[in-house]
Amino acid sequence: MSIRDIESVEEVVFMDEIFDCEQPRRKKKSYRARVSPLEKYSDAEFRRKYRFSKEGAIKLIDLFGAQLKSDGRGGKLSPELQILTALRCWGRNEVQDDSADLHGISQQSITNVCRRVALSIVETRQMYIRMPANLDEEVQKINMFSNICGFKSVVGCIDCTHIRIPHVPGNEGHYYINRKNFPSLNVQVVCDASLKIMDIVARWYGSAHDSRIFNESALKLKFEGGQFHGRLLGDSGYACTPYLFTPVLRPRSRKEVCYNAMHVRTRNSVERCFGVLKSRFRCLQTGFRNSLENIKLYIVALAILHNIAIIFNEEEFPVEEEVVEEQELQPIQAVGRGAAVRAAFIKENF
Repeated sequence: MSIRDIESVEEVVFMDEIFDCEQPRRKKKSYRARVSPLEKYSDAEFRRKYRFSKEGAIKLIDLFGAQLKSDGRGGKLSPELQILTALRCWGRNEVQDDSADLHGISQQSITNVCRRVALSIVETRQMYIRMPANLDEEVQKINMFSNICGFKSVVGCIDCTHIRIPHVPGNEGHYYINRKNFPSLNVQVVCDASLKIMDIVARWYGSAHDSRIFNESALKLKFEGGQFHGRLLGDSGYACTPYLFTPVLRPRSRKEVCYNAMHVRTRNSVERCFGVLKSRFRCLQTGFRNSLENIKLYIVALAILHNIAIIFNEEEFPVEEEVVEEQELQPIQAVGRGAAVRAAFIKENF
């Protein structure tokens, strides 16, 4: 081999080394090992971490799994893993990075998984969150409330609760600061005597008054249109109307005192509903770290899961005292037709 040939070969080798440095081989993608929490934990430990029993979680996977199936590309996340990851994030309110490590997926995937699961759940809203659709269903709700202490004609109890959110930037941020001086959404709920949520409004900022939320709701129009025969019970933060009874602010007779006592016992259903809901899903008590759009979605999804837990006869979690909140709103004096209808009801039934 001539000197020219040797130099030519050395030049080719040198150029190959340059190209190898500039264009390294693509690193082979690896995926974390994933172990099913259904196999990893005991029944008691699983329920504590995922807020449903194993049997209940399997039923949830059967209910929503078909909508969560992905294609086979990349690190495929099974419907089981997606649902259980979301349950743990919402139930324990863990930092997303910790939850990602526990389930063998990336932190960036957690938000996408939770949103995907929430969307699949909210698609069933009309099935799980609804007011009575006919007279028979309404009578059933009324009888359930009557069994508490004998208060008649109650189809639902209404109240609002504040869900803490991150600070909202921009000119509208101050609207979300509530009377306790932290940013929140003021969420309206109507529940039945079994603590199932029949109606929910999760779009109002924290400074909105409870009565305004109800006055601008579709539910009020339904009551005014005579769609329901029963009535709601609410606290003194609402105006008293023929279809929404509030307590008597200054009772002057034994009948009014008795009415107030039975009103409190019956309306306590909605306070218990908030306590049970927030104890199962701790993110509703401690607050969210997500975008406002996702928070509203998650609140409705968790209300649906709350109802499903009742249908499944899932055991309740202990309700901490701070979970049950008092609204401390300026009371609204009952006047006009609402006060007259309430007075006639008290005279006839107490």
